[in-house]
Amino acid sequence: MRVDLFDFDLPAERIALRPASPRDSARMLVVDQDGMADRIIRDLPDILRPDDLLVFNDTRVIPAQLEGRRGEARIGATLHKREGPRAWRAFVRNAKRVRDGDRIEFGAGVTALAASRGDDGSILLEFDGDEPVELLLERAGRMPLPPYIAGKRAADERDADDYQTMFAAEPGAVAAPTAALHFTPDLMAALDARGIGHVTLTLHVGAGTFLPVKAEDTDDHRMHAEYGRIDAATADRLNAVRRAGGRVIAVGTTSLRLIESAAGEDGIIRPFDGDTAIFITPGYRFRGIDGLMTNFHLPKSTLFMLVSALMGRERMQAAYAHAIADGYRFYSYGDGSLLLP
Repeated sequence: MRVDLFDFDLPAERIALRPASPRDSARMLVVDQDGMADRIIRDLPDILRPDDLLVFNDTRVIPAQLEGRRGEARIGATLHKREGPRAWRAFVRNAKRVRDGDRIEFGAGVTALAASRGDDGSILLEFDGDEPVELLLERAGRMPLPPYIAGKRAADERDADDYQTMFAAEPGAVAAPTAALHFTPDLMAALDARGIGHVTLTLHVGAGTFLPVKAEDTDDHRMHAEYGRIDAATADRLNAVRRAGGRVIAVGTTSLRLIESAAGEDGIIRPFDGDTAIFITPGYRFRGIDGLMTNFHLPKSTLFMLVSALMGRERMQAAYAHAIADGYRFYSYGDGSLLLP
């Protein structure tokens, strides 16, 4: 499909620079077969049904942005995918000043070898020393805010908490699964009391999630792979809920993409441990989920294509037009939507 079919105009003032406080006070646009309704996140227990199951991504964002030097050249690196115990694939600013075999100094005693360059222009960084890379990043790295926020303000101490979900447990993401940022312990208690369950899976979100689609046709776009894991107990729970007539509601496009990667043509979700580069566009037949909670996405992005595949492109264009006109806040720190096809 033509990528420009997924374009829309978004005023800059609609981009949220801080999350709602408290988190579950954010607005939520509900889109279903009956139309659209303006609600708030903490209404969720009244909207979902008992025996529905929410699926959260328990990845934890690491301080994946580094600033360093190679000689006199200033180098910026955003890690996006782990390739080994001490090796990370990174998108590098000023990459033309880095050659294979160069050593980059990131400060605080953290150095890395530029080992090789990928077809996508990324560079494989091999970190020196014996300390776990996570400890090195805690010393030298900073929280990797999305470019549409980082271009307007610097990351600060608040972001260390604001940009982690309450489910964050497995370090490895360089972007938050932002739909889950809206959830609080009080909201989870209300959902539990209503009989709405939840499970977690892990998908380490990569920096590729922020990359624009440069191709003119979706067939020519290449997705970056991300590592994900669904264990056998979680897969069994997802299948049991659907067999009993409940709905599996993915919280975030990351949870959805991993479930769909693990689901077979028969609709059975199986354990999964590996990379996924699934790219969902209109025409895709969903096999493992029955609904999606997600924030509002970039024009012409793979994620707007995904929600258009779930709900229909014209319906999502109308929903986004309503959200823009009605003052909804967009992107990672913005408001949410509940999409029930």
